[in-house]
Amino acid sequence: MREAVVYTVTQLNQHIKRLLLKDNLLQEVLVVGEISNYKHHTPSGHIYFTLKDENSILRCVFFRHKNRELTFIPAEGMRVLAGGNISLYERGGIYQLYIASLEPEGLGALYLAYEQLKERLAQEGLFEIQHKRLLPFIPQKIGLITSSSGAAVRDFLSALGRRFPCVEVLFKPAAVQGTEAPAQIIDALEKLDQEDLDVIVITRGGGSLEELWALNDEKLARAIFHSGTPVVSAVGHETDYTIADFVADMRASTPTAAAELITPQKDELLKNIEVFKSRLQDAWRYKQRERDNLLERFERAVAFRYPYDKINTGNQRLDELWGRLTRNISVQLQKKADNLQGSANRLNNLNPLQVLNRGFAFVMDKEKKPVNGISALDPGQNIEVLFSDGIAFCTVDKIRQKKLSSGEGGANCLKKKRSR
Repeated sequence: MREAVVYTVTQLNQHIKRLLLKDNLLQEVLVVGEISNYKHHTPSGHIYFTLKDENSILRCVFFRHKNRELTFIPAEGMRVLAGGNISLYERGGIYQLYIASLEPEGLGALYLAYEQLKERLAQEGLFEIQHKRLLPFIPQKIGLITSSSGAAVRDFLSALGRRFPCVEVLFKPAAVQGTEAPAQIIDALEKLDQEDLDVIVITRGGGSLEELWALNDEKLARAIFHSGTPVVSAVGHETDYTIADFVADMRASTPTAAAELITPQKDELLKNIEVFKSRLQDAWRYKQRERDNLLERFERAVAFRYPYDKINTGNQRLDELWGRLTRNISVQLQKKADNLQGSANRLNNLNPLQVLNRGFAFVMDKEKKPVNGISALDPGQNIEVLFSDGIAFCTVDKIRQKKLSSGEGGANCLKKKRSR
């Protein structure tokens, strides 16, 4: 009887792993299934999920160094075609598919990535019409980004030369196909944006989705959106649309169409200038005729035929007004003078000196204070009597209190004292 061999778990898992690695069928295998339990491990960048069908599941791992070139974002429930090799994860004791390639089943990975990016940028508002800027009617300087060896640059410049040869073109060559193309286009766009340009054109000929893929780059889309200069995307043919077309301020179907879009036709412009010139001349002649007719009416008017008549009439009217003004002033001055004289007469009548002229006298004591009555006097008191023509120095002889009747004076009670 054969003696039984005892293995550790690790030994057995290692043996199974070697068996799996020896099977050529399992080293380059394609498996189709639906993604389940999807997890993108952020720190490491590795992706883990399960592929399943109606009856079974298969554990899968997609390491970072393999998934860096992934052009679309896997999602839960997406049916995919995974390519890789089957091996055993010894620590967990499970076999799994180590993925080397992944693409959507029945739909190209590039197209899916294109649709995913388009939807995401649309939700962010990069395609909204309110962000689109108007192109100048007559551009002075145009920036051009395309391959220096392609037909697009010749088509664009040829159309520009036919339509509007006086415009200046600043050309920045860049690859428009391949992995290096997005970075070169972005660099050219940023440099042209620093120039004093009216518009920047990014153009190339048509091609497949793979050939146009550089213009579906997310970084390029954001660079176009944030450009300070209006950008025209002219890529491919009529049916070819890229992300750059959606985010640009204007889209043209071909390089030639771009030249026609951003510049006016020189001959048409000159024709329009002639039309406007003719209209302006007609308008000027019409205005001139109106002014001539108006001047003729003025010349026929009486006021212009006899200009001095208006002046003489005005002078006469001025004399009349001046006379009326002078008379009114004289009347007013006379009234003021009469009023002033009346006031002066009334003031003069109230003057004490006028009272003295009528025979009255003013009695003062020796301190020059008025004597208002007999009660203020004593016999022998010296007083001064003011007349209109001088002062009499008197002594009170005696006092007699008596009400004076009309016609009586008080001079009998006073004894005149002559001045020395």
